[in-house]
Amino acid sequence: MSEQNKRVVMSYVDAFNRGDLDGVCALFAPDALIHGALGWGGLEMARPLWEQLMRCFQMSLEVDAVVAEGDTVVVRYTERGRSVQSFRGGPVTGKDYEVLAMEWFVVKEGHIERRWGVRDTASMFAQMALPPP
Repeated sequence: MSEQNKRVVMSYVDAFNRGDLDGVCALFAPDALIHGALGWGGLEMARPLWEQLMRCFQMSLEVDAVVAEGDTVVVRYTERGRSVQSFRGGPVTGKDYEVLAMEWFVVKEGHIERRWGVRDTASMFAQMALPPP
């Protein structure tokens, strides 16, 4: 089961890196709960935020490590991006960022039911010379 759940999470990473928002969202259960650096809620909260992050920062996730046990999968990334469009009315700087990020998933029946994400958002915005969100 752990290997199957890792494949679900790696599909999430692949879809995120392609900027495939529909593909990312399709991997979540309809009642999934998503916790992140900028808030928490269901897909209705996460989807517009992910769309902004993908569009404004062209984020990419490089997997550094994956651990899975039962229905839990944990991933450590090197996350990179660049300020290419205005995020929440802020300036566009063209500057790059690189931070470590971690996400913790609970996967059941082939869908992500819970996701917790942490990254150093303050460092991310500082590297891009943007005001904090």
